[in-house]
Amino acid sequence: MRALVDWTMLTMSTPNPVPFGAEIFSTRTGESFVRTANDVGPEHDPSAHGEIHAIRLACRKLQSPSLHGYTLYTTCEPCPMCMACCVWANVDRVVYGATIEDASRFGRQIMISARHVAEQTRPASHCIVDGPVERDRCLALFTNPAMKNVYRIWNARQD
Repeated sequence: MRALVDWTMLTMSTPNPVPFGAEIFSTRTGESFVRTANDVGPEHDPSAHGEIHAIRLACRKLQSPSLHGYTLYTTCEPCPMCMACCVWANVDRVVYGATIEDASRFGRQIMISARHVAEQTRPASHCIVDGPVERDRCLALFTNPAMKNVYRIWNARQD
């Protein structure tokens, strides 16, 4: 998680800073497979969350819709859309940093926990949800001064 936070922090010095980074690892070996950040703004795509982007890239790389055998780390608890995608992709485990409640302090969020999404899957999802992990480090992404203008733009779009 620390390496993912450090990598995501690099976006703060770009034209498109984001607090949302995601990385997929092999569950068995711990080897990193793909690492991405939220691309909603640059892609003009509301589904281009870091987790979705990582899942798409990983599945394309594997040429399979299944990520069984892989773990997703993310700097913020996945929203219901992202968590549902993790379930559909058969991700073994999701590990998150900041919580949905944390993220809601900075912009609109759907207040349904990732754990709740996994628990509501029938038949039962085998995706383990762990977090928060390194929450303070992940929150530092949200409170970085580079994000101030980004939140103003994001929140203006929500009116």
